[in-house]
Parts: sequence; C-alpha cells; structure tokens
Amino acid sequence: MAYRTTATTKGGRDGRAVLDESKLALAMALPKELGGSGEGHNPEQLFALGWSSCFGQAVLLLAKKHGLDGQAARVSCAVSLDKDATSFGLAAEITLSIPGADRDKVEALLKEAHEICPYSKATRGNIPVTLTVA
Repeated sequence: MAYRTTATTKGGRDGRAVLDESKLALAMALPKELGGSGEGHNPEQLFALGWSSCFGQAVLLLAKKHGLDGQAARVSCAVSLDKDATSFGLAAEITLSIPGADRDKVEALLKEAHEICPYSKATRGNIPVTLTVA
C-alpha cells in the first residue's frame, strides 16, 4: 500500500467530517435540492473534487505521449445524485479542455486518462460516466 487516508464523520449528511491525519474538517449538509439546509458540503461535492484532481494527474502523466500540453489542461467532474422511489444513484461527467489543442488528440487523451485514473477504475460499471471534450 502506497498511501492510505481516513475520514471520520459524525452525524451523516448533516454532521461533521474530519480527515484524521490533518486539520481539514468540514460541516456537512444535505443539499437544498434534497430538502436540506445546503449550509455545508456534501459527499457528491467531495467526490467531484477528488475525481477531477485525480483525473487531472492522469492527464498530466499522459499528455506528452499525445503531443499535448498537460499543464494547460482543465478537468471538470460533475457528479449528480438521482433519487427514485427506493434509492439514490450517482452519475458523473468528466470534461477535458486544452485551449488551442487538436480535438482528436484531446479526445484520445481523455479516453486513455479514463482508463488509468483510480477513480474511473473504481466506478467502472458501477455508475454512468460521460466523457466530454470542451
């Protein structure tokens, strides 16, 4: 194991989440769209932050191979939470933008980064993921 981190939450979606090895602590709140106060963060926001950062690292690792400037890349991850009568489900959209770059090269980089990003691997087959070039 190269790295491990632990977060502890008390109070669920309306509680407080703390990373055990650091000083990062966040107030959590159910989004207003789901009947909460919206006065805190939610797991979907944190998931989007982590995935966009991890995916961005995969882009940096592969950009030169595709003849692209990885430092100019911008990765966005939109995470949605849907609800039906009995449960919730996640979906995600990963968007890659490299200003001035050849669209076909950016699309090839996007697809390859999706193959190696640990977040993408962990969710493959579990949630719908859309890949988009901006």
